[in-house]
Amino acid sequence: MRCLVCRRLSWRYICPECQVEYLRPSVHKRTLLPGFDVVSFYAFDEIEELLKAKYSLFGNFIYKTIAKNSLTLFAQNFESQAFVVPIDARLNAMGFSHTAVLARTMRTKYLKPRYDALYASNDVSYAGKSLAFRLAHPRGFRYTGPTGDVILVDDVVTTGTTLKEAYAAVRRAGANPLFALVLADADR
Repeated sequence: MRCLVCRRLSWRYICPECQVEYLRPSVHKRTLLPGFDVVSFYAFDEIEELLKAKYSLFGNFIYKTIAKNSLTLFAQNFESQAFVVPIDARLNAMGFSHTAVLARTMRTKYLKPRYDALYASNDVSYAGKSLAFRLAHPRGFRYTGPTGDVILVDDVVTTGTTLKEAYAAVRRAGANPLFALVLADADR
């Protein structure tokens, strides 16, 4: 097989050299609401082609690799108890949830993923849609997870609509959303 980044022969989807050079994270923070920030590790255009892997059979391996080079490193340095809640962790047509893959890589003695906690009642896709469309078609999140501190996890933030809705649902249920983590920010 060939590395998806450099196209050299490799036993991995992204070769070790590209993991070091190409997937070197650059942490960025954007405030979505007062007291609620989203932390990203890449600019969207840096890893856009890799993010499209969520629509492929091998997408779970790509997402796991990207997450190990960013979210896992973050989690290893986070030393407070919190639940990691992926945004709408339903299985996709390929048989995996890309947000659950991300949350799973963050498991530590302090951070506990909860895959069954936050679901959208409206399964409309926001990919490539305008802010007006997103506002006219809310996701209708329901949170049934634990109270306490929560870190929300998604792959991309564009307008912030999804994360703001998720934040509101978590707050309504009595939990404390600390911040959100995403792989990429389209606004960088």
